[in-house]
Amino acid sequence: MAEPQRMKAWRVHAYGEPEQALTLDELPVPEPGPGDLRVRTEAITLNFNELDSVQGRYRTVNPDLPFIPGMEVLGRVDACGTGLETWLGKRVVAIPAGAYGGYAEAVICPLHGGAFEMPEDLPLPGAAALYFPFHLSWLALHERGQLKAGEWVLIHAAAGGAGSAAVQLAKLAGARVITTAGSAEKVAFCRSLGADVAVNYREEDFAAVALEATDGRGVDVVFDSVGGDVTRESMRCMAFNARLLMVGFASGIEQEDESRVELRPLLYGNVSLMGVCHAYVEDPLAFKRLTGMNFAAYADGARLHKELLALLAAGKIRAIVGQEVGFADLPRALARIGHREVIGRSVVRL
Repeated sequence: MAEPQRMKAWRVHAYGEPEQALTLDELPVPEPGPGDLRVRTEAITLNFNELDSVQGRYRTVNPDLPFIPGMEVLGRVDACGTGLETWLGKRVVAIPAGAYGGYAEAVICPLHGGAFEMPEDLPLPGAAALYFPFHLSWLALHERGQLKAGEWVLIHAAAGGAGSAAVQLAKLAGARVITTAGSAEKVAFCRSLGADVAVNYREEDFAAVALEATDGRGVDVVFDSVGGDVTRESMRCMAFNARLLMVGFASGIEQEDESRVELRPLLYGNVSLMGVCHAYVEDPLAFKRLTGMNFAAYADGARLHKELLALLAAGKIRAIVGQEVGFADLPRALARIGHREVIGRSVVRL
């Protein structure tokens, strides 16, 4: 009997900071089951939630130790479950099973959990950086927020992966955009993306700036991937019938389960707080019955992916990569995200 194939993977054996907690291990290459694709990884794109996972703070994705983090990969399908043979050899971007396991040379990715073909002519690192931020920002701004041309939108952490995608999509929709970021360099970057007003939140009161820009009326949509005080302060500058899109919790993932959002500003502000979760399932109704949660249909994600690729080909959007490293440097690259040292996305090449 042939020896099983082996692969290298970064694993967490004990929670901590990335450079201490991540260990490069050699493991058997996993085998795909029904509905699965096995992706030979060419690039891994790092996400902020993975930092929380490595630190043991992310309750949503909380596998037993030891585990391989990583929720977004690009690579080529080299094995698959029965019936998915047409995917063999295709280049894909994909979410690993359970939204972890991506920091490895081979990854199991359920097709309907969010695997989409990526054209061969799109070069790295941009090809690996497009997926999450544009799918998430489209869901937030268009599906949940119903953003309209001429409306004002306030985008927090706008120099990051999701924020920079949101700025581009909002401008493409004809909205007027106010951004926040934490340095002069990042503020200048936001302006380069088309922000009408760019605020350094370390030096200015963003709510006051937003009210001044909108003649005291306030913004129509808030894209909030930060949470905490940023969420509360945002309610100071929201217009009548405005929508606050809760996209993430970069200020502290514990807020996901221990929310401190006050109801009074919602009530007297006549504004809406809207949850946004980017994930795909094959059958949303069956998933709803099983979990009580509402996730988007994979078929809708596939249609959106084609639309985004068309926008990319037309030069109307672009993936922003601020950091590109080799596999050996993955822990340091993840630590830099936690230190807010990166503009756009971080891509690890294998």
